[in-house]
Amino acid sequence: MKVRVHVWISGEVQGVFFRSSVRSQAILHEVKGWVRNLPDGRVEAVFEGHKNNVDEVVDYCSKGPDVSSVDRIEVKEEKPTGRFADFQIR
Repeated sequence: MKVRVHVWISGEVQGVFFRSSVRSQAILHEVKGWVRNLPDGRVEAVFEGHKNNVDEVVDYCSKGPDVSSVDRIEVKEEKPTGRFADFQIR
């Protein structure tokens, strides 16, 4: 089953290779979408793919790379669009 989630990650998540590591996890799990830094210090991402694979990437986001510190993650389910060809850092 294909799913799509929109996530916002708060904490020490900018300047610690968070986006790059999320992209690596998304590619590893064949998840498409994007990730970007927000001006308020959070990281925002959209993940689309098979439910188990998306769940793996979201789970990774709740921890992040070792040099990050995740305080909070918000996850909003959305309707899959199938528009993404790959996973990008924006």
